[in-house]
Amino acid sequence: MEKENKNKEEEKIQEEKKPVEELGKKQEEKIEEKKTEKKPEVKRPKKTEAVINARNLPISTKDSKAICKFIKNKKIGNAITDLEQVVALKKAIPMKGEIPHKKGKGMMAGRFPKNSSLSFIKLLKNLSANATYNGLEEPLIAESIANIGERPHGKFGWVRKKRTHIRLKAIEMKKRK
Repeated sequence: MEKENKNKEEEKIQEEKKPVEELGKKQEEKIEEKKTEKKPEVKRPKKTEAVINARNLPISTKDSKAICKFIKNKKIGNAITDLEQVVALKKAIPMKGEIPHKKGKGMMAGRFPKNSSLSFIKLLKNLSANATYNGLEEPLIAESIANIGERPHGKFGWVRKKRTHIRLKAIEMKKRK
């Protein structure tokens, strides 16, 4: 009796395995079909510019305007290295206004805006990625604009926080000439 029950159970298990194996083969075939089918490549038109818009960054508008003037008409890689030197206090950014002179630096007045430079480095890396995605081979920063943003109140009602909108636009170097 026990042997017959065991045989019947084994037969049931084998019958259950057959459909599972067949389903596995069918799924494998479907996967192979999907692998062989290639998606048609969508030809998108080559863009001539890459743009970054940053809104309400918590950095000084005065420093941002000076940095925008400093990086304009430079290649993105050169601008990033220059701003890294500013963060390392090796290169000063020329500024106007009541700022002390820099002896031996070859400029009237300048400073080392660290926080603003770090924010600009992030934006320039994003701009570089956008430029490579859009197919620009030698991107050049053609437009860099900093404007005052919406200024929220601080902890106390009379304190206003500093905010800046920044727009960076890169075009291909050959288009510029």
